[in-house]
Amino acid sequence: MTSASANEVLVVLEREPFRADTAHMRWQRRSGVQALLAWLSGFDGASWQERWEESPAAVCPQRWRRQAETWVNAAAAVRAANIQSGLLMLAAADVIRLALPWQMDWHSGTLRTLIEELRDPDGFARLKELAGPERWASASGGRARRALVRIMAAKGGGLADITVGDALEYDAELRRTAQGVSSGGTLYYAWLRELGHLPADAPTTLRFLEKVTGQLTCAQLVDRHPVASPRIRALLIDYLEERRPRLDYSTLDNLARHLTRNFWADIERHHPDLEALNLPADVATAWKERLRTRVERRRRPDGSIEETVVERADRVMIFITVRAFYLDLARWASEEPARWGPWAAPCPIKVAETIDRKRVTRTKARMDQRTRERLPVLETFARATADHHRQAAAHLDIARATKPGGLFTLDGALFTRGKNPAGAAARDENGCLVHLDRVEHRAFWAWATVEFLRHTGVRVEEMLETTHHAMIQYRLPTTGEIVPLLQIAPSKTDVERVLLVSPELADVLATIIRRVREPKTGMIPLVTRYDDQERQWNAPAPLLFQYNRGGEPSTPNSQTIREILKEAAATSTRVTDATGRPLDFTPQDFRRMFITDAIRTGLPPHIAQVIAGHANINTTMGYNAVYPTETIEAHRAFIARRRTLRPAEEYRTPTEAEWEDFLGHFERRKLSVGTCARAYGTACIHEHACIRCSMLRPDPAQRGRLMEIRDNLLDRITEAEREGWLGEIEGLRVSLAGAEAKIGQIDAAAPGGPVLLGLPTPRPPRTGERPSRA
Repeated sequence: MTSASANEVLVVLEREPFRADTAHMRWQRRSGVQALLAWLSGFDGASWQERWEESPAAVCPQRWRRQAETWVNAAAAVRAANIQSGLLMLAAADVIRLALPWQMDWHSGTLRTLIEELRDPDGFARLKELAGPERWASASGGRARRALVRIMAAKGGGLADITVGDALEYDAELRRTAQGVSSGGTLYYAWLRELGHLPADAPTTLRFLEKVTGQLTCAQLVDRHPVASPRIRALLIDYLEERRPRLDYSTLDNLARHLTRNFWADIERHHPDLEALNLPADVATAWKERLRTRVERRRRPDGSIEETVVERADRVMIFITVRAFYLDLARWASEEPARWGPWAAPCPIKVAETIDRKRVTRTKARMDQRTRERLPVLETFARATADHHRQAAAHLDIARATKPGGLFTLDGALFTRGKNPAGAAARDENGCLVHLDRVEHRAFWAWATVEFLRHTGVRVEEMLETTHHAMIQYRLPTTGEIVPLLQIAPSKTDVERVLLVSPELADVLATIIRRVREPKTGMIPLVTRYDDQERQWNAPAPLLFQYNRGGEPSTPNSQTIREILKEAAATSTRVTDATGRPLDFTPQDFRRMFITDAIRTGLPPHIAQVIAGHANINTTMGYNAVYPTETIEAHRAFIARRRTLRPAEEYRTPTEAEWEDFLGHFERRKLSVGTCARAYGTACIHEHACIRCSMLRPDPAQRGRLMEIRDNLLDRITEAEREGWLGEIEGLRVSLAGAEAKIGQIDAAAPGGPVLLGLPTPRPPRTGERPSRA
């Protein structure tokens, strides 16, 4: 039709189904089409499409809206409404094709109606029957229909003519114009697959064709941080190829990054002529020193970049990686001398440099503290998430029971429901828009996540990979009883394991299955999940953690789960720490709490190791947070065992005389200048020379008395020196030193008193001795 003449176009518009019902509508469309064709005839081009593209109308829809009447009226005097109607008819009849960027800025519900009714009525009728009335009338269904209409208006033809490339181009245009959030996902692509219009080998979802990184080859991993030396580059690639079969992709990715960017690329930057692994001592030392810190860049509000030097947290891990690299080459050199022998060199990393016990201890203490704070309030948090979901579901039911545009009340607040009958959006008294269906959706998956993780202790990626097929039954050989088990697919350690399904976990799984099951077929949809760790798409599977995203099944990722848990913790005001601030929960917290609670309640650690899927029992014990109550109970048990070894009469009930003697002991310790600190049942070993005794605790109120005693001792020493009583002088000086020490204790304990640093004090000069010079 783009190459037809003006008369042929007018003839087609008079045929069914393009013919309008009323005479006025026919006149309006015909006059608009005639005016537009007459205007486009003034531009160069062999077809109406080429002439449209040469016209100023094809630049942008805003310009077309403002100046269409002025442009077209130069050829014929027609009203603006007729001109717009004529453009819609030309687009519906495939005379003019509107580019996707042009349509993104020109919203017209009439164009969608015209193309559905005029361009391909049979195809859309079949699609409506296939989708069902609920999906067809839903908001996501409306967006999917708009997507199909836009593709047809831009590419021509009907639904059967849409290709995978057309769908991918439309999806890219949505992302470019930042309309991907409201696009209804890729439901339109799923509808095309259901109609059978796409090839059999077409991807099951457009997400397969998204620009994700995917797995890189070893050469690509090395070339991300170019290595100047061809020999070293080839060595690194060979080393990664040798290690790749035994590593998962994320570990291989980190290994390549440490060896290239953090190790050899840094060395080449400062020593470009170096091409051997046998590093001089000064080169290795300088590299280690540079690795101690890194530059952290942050963007300021004014747009400038702020650079801050911070301590590198992964320094020890880089040392471990480089040391393993050297040791592997040395071991392989003995097995394959021709291949690896030339690269064997002394390792610049010592064993002590790969051990940071202080960092490990700090990390362990921090994780244990998180567990101690969260385990006591775990039940409270679980109840809070359940209550929040019940409240959100009740609010959603109230909103859906209200007519579009009607008023309803939620917790004393007045809301107005939106006009879309299939949606659940509402505005509060302040005009704020609230999507109650999204609130209920997030609340449900927060509850499901909390319950699943706290009853299984699995990793978050294992939870997201759990399928309906993972629920199996096992018959006990002894009693014949059938118990439900949950099979955990291989994840981090590539070893599968099974967990016993408790009644609480069974209720959670049943609730999830009821939610994700398709109403028509009763089956759980097969959905494809992208593995963030392995950077690849998994095969379609009936995953339990899936939901309807724009009419198409989708799966959350680990980041979405963390955001859901963060929102759940923020909405719960009952879960706080000692300072009253809300506690946040991460998926790893539930795993640590599960292992800690299991071991604390008597589960043997080696059984907990199998349940948790750890390859080493030390890892399991590292997850176990030792509570202070365990230490207290162990100490009390030690005291009880020690008492069994002591004579029984030591633990009898004391008599009145013994009790009075015990109380009288404290009365007899009171002195004029303080209190004696000797133990009960012991006599004074200093013959009551209290001033000299270290057991005397001076009373601050008696400082004046001590000052009098000191002055008296000084006078007596002066008298003894004058009279020549040398034997008396030594005893008086000992008493004087004791009195001064007690005065010093009082002064040190007083607020603002002098701080004793433990420095030695000079000995006072003896009689006739000349004082020393400092």
